[in-house]
Amino acid sequence: MPPLRSRLLRTARLPFDEAPPVRIDCFGLPPPPRCALTKRSAAASCPGSGVQALPGRCAGPGVPAWAPPLLLFRCPLVWDARARRPIAFPWQAGGYRAHRSEPRGAMAPQRRAAPRGPDCGGAVAGPGRGGRRCHSSAKRSRGQQESRWRWLRALFLLASATIGALVSWRYLGAEDGVTEVLAHRQENLQDRFIEIPCSEDYNSHKRFEGCTPRKCGRGVTDAVITREEAERIRRIAERGLSLGGSDGGASILDLHSGALSLGKHFVNLYRYFGDKIQDIFTEEDFALYRDVRQRIQQRIAQAFGISSSAMYLTKPTFFSRINNTEAKTTHDEYWHPHVDKVTYGSFDYTSLLYLSDYSEDFGGGRFVFMDAGSNKTIEPQAGRVSFFTSGSENLHRVEKVHWGTRYAITISFTCNPDHGIGDPVLT
Repeated sequence: MPPLRSRLLRTARLPFDEAPPVRIDCFGLPPPPRCALTKRSAAASCPGSGVQALPGRCAGPGVPAWAPPLLLFRCPLVWDARARRPIAFPWQAGGYRAHRSEPRGAMAPQRRAAPRGPDCGGAVAGPGRGGRRCHSSAKRSRGQQESRWRWLRALFLLASATIGALVSWRYLGAEDGVTEVLAHRQENLQDRFIEIPCSEDYNSHKRFEGCTPRKCGRGVTDAVITREEAERIRRIAERGLSLGGSDGGASILDLHSGALSLGKHFVNLYRYFGDKIQDIFTEEDFALYRDVRQRIQQRIAQAFGISSSAMYLTKPTFFSRINNTEAKTTHDEYWHPHVDKVTYGSFDYTSLLYLSDYSEDFGGGRFVFMDAGSNKTIEPQAGRVSFFTSGSENLHRVEKVHWGTRYAITISFTCNPDHGIGDPVLT
């Protein structure tokens, strides 16, 4: 690599005259020694002043080549037009320091002045012992300086790696920025409810006094459905989904309409399998299903201060089974943010009963409320119920499942009796 002097002089195009040199400030930042101008540097002329300034970005000991521009130092140079040589480098110890030069062609090459110090007796060291002492002192000084820069570089790299690891961890854990866990998997929550302002989504639909949300929010409880009941409900889902299943990662089973994922399509469970249904489900299964639905409906009515009799079960209400299989159709892309009231106009209240455990049965797959500036997540566990008003105040998504299988059932309610459906019946 050519010396700094050569690189600087090749860059300069000077209008030489008798004007005095001009000093350029370093903005208080101490650039490293032997700082080299990079390709990004640009010559800045001062017309009529006889001065050529070469500000730019610089690389040197302690500054990695891949460092972003904000971490690089500026390297100003002061040029003496009369002597045709650089006279000052601000980073040198003791302030600004002159450099000798000898004419050679149009430009004078630069030589660094011999170091001065106590061992040199205040004069330029010659070839004698004083020169050797001065040379040894200069080598020690350079060695100490290089050691400091090596230490600073190591510290910088360590700090960068630490910050990068923290950012990556936060990103992988949150995916959407700042995240607060509303319900941890290890917790046993009796009732947790957060009230939030209602959106205007309900204004574009017919309102039903005593039911249409005026108090909006979200809640979580582990006190409505027991783990044993959740496991029994899960076995119903497993038996039903064993008859089909999506080619992608998300399969559904709707006992009300009979919809069942099969390959890339849906079939009607009751028509497609006919009498075989009697071998898959029992009356006790459907009775448990109705009982669980009624208890969840009563808990929602209590939380929002309405009558449970004013609420009606609506479609779609379905079991879901999600794994990490690659999506094959848009029906498999369950992870997109959405608003239930916008997607299904009949929804006023939405609930989910989780039938498997986060971090034990599956990884990923948390339920995420996407609030402005942050996310609120619910970590599923068997028997946990989450519920919320269905408008834009509760924009939400489900994280992608990374491993294992996630089971849940979505149970939705409307205030409009025209959109109500009945409980499933084993025929």
